[in-house]
Amino acid sequence: MPETAEAAAATALVGRHFRVRDHYDVGREKIREFARAVRNDHPGHHNETDARKLGYESLLASPTFASVIGAATTRSLIGTVLTEYDVSQILQTDQIFEYYRPILADDHLAVDVAVDSIRAFGDNDFITIKVTLADAEALPVLVATTTIVARKGVEIDPATVQTVAGVVMHGHVADAERDLTDPSGLILLAPEEVGEPQAPAPARPVHTTPQAATLTAGTELPAAKVPVTRGDLVNYAGVSGDPNPIHFSDAAAKLVGLPTVVAHGMLTMGLTAGYLVEWLGDPSALSKFSVRFSGYVAVEPTSPTIVEFTGKVKSVDAESGAATIVLGATSEGKKLFGRAIAEVRLS
Repeated sequence: MPETAEAAAATALVGRHFRVRDHYDVGREKIREFARAVRNDHPGHHNETDARKLGYESLLASPTFASVIGAATTRSLIGTVLTEYDVSQILQTDQIFEYYRPILADDHLAVDVAVDSIRAFGDNDFITIKVTLADAEALPVLVATTTIVARKGVEIDPATVQTVAGVVMHGHVADAERDLTDPSGLILLAPEEVGEPQAPAPARPVHTTPQAATLTAGTELPAAKVPVTRGDLVNYAGVSGDPNPIHFSDAAAKLVGLPTVVAHGMLTMGLTAGYLVEWLGDPSALSKFSVRFSGYVAVEPTSPTIVEFTGKVKSVDAESGAATIVLGATSEGKKLFGRAIAEVRLS
């Protein structure tokens, strides 16, 4: 069957690269406020003295901090490039972070965006977007790969549009006209402008509590419970810049068939990262962290919802000092992840 013009336009962008018009300056206080929002209590996120104990001169950002940059970039891509999709009809299904080094306060990050793939399943398209952050010396810092499912050609009820307009966070809607001057806007690169990525800087030593020489496969991490309230959701929405009102408005949540307001998927991933780092003792020890979302945390207006975390060591390579950890998160007995795996370096 021949492609529609819209499908052809979207498919033509697969493999193309965009550059965010302006760099992202990582702020010291932004690192602290994000760490508080995702309950990442490691002192290296909050105090320079503790960061220096890990070998860094400035604060280390939380493992999921790049979601602040990546989510804004994805919204810009959908709002100004992949315009056949309705930004309100998008659901995130997978998130992968690959770390070359931690993001640090005062980093001056260039942001490269690539449409990795678009796969059609019925009325839905699964779009995989890769965001690469590089430092002032053009060395890679982190690669974030996000998969979203997007519906196109869906007619939105005008009453729904009006309801959402009454509760939406302002200042987060991308459009083609604003993109021409917006510092977060995207510039399409010609193929010859896309260079080969540089090799990352050598990895620094880590200072983990578990030791590669003594850790064994099958070891279970201590279980933990974290309460999540409406206040936590509102705080995370503001800190992360996530404008989706299903995370703070009952009216918006019920319009899409949810029983009540639900927590952000990236908030639950951030809480999971905090749980893992508490066991590791060093946030710079993560090499890769991937999650497939399969459930949600429903949060009522006046009482917290408890999220329970577990983990187990899947494998250990004592010679290379690497381990793979399988993580779990549940809320009200329901699994939040179809898969959650971290690859870590150990002392």
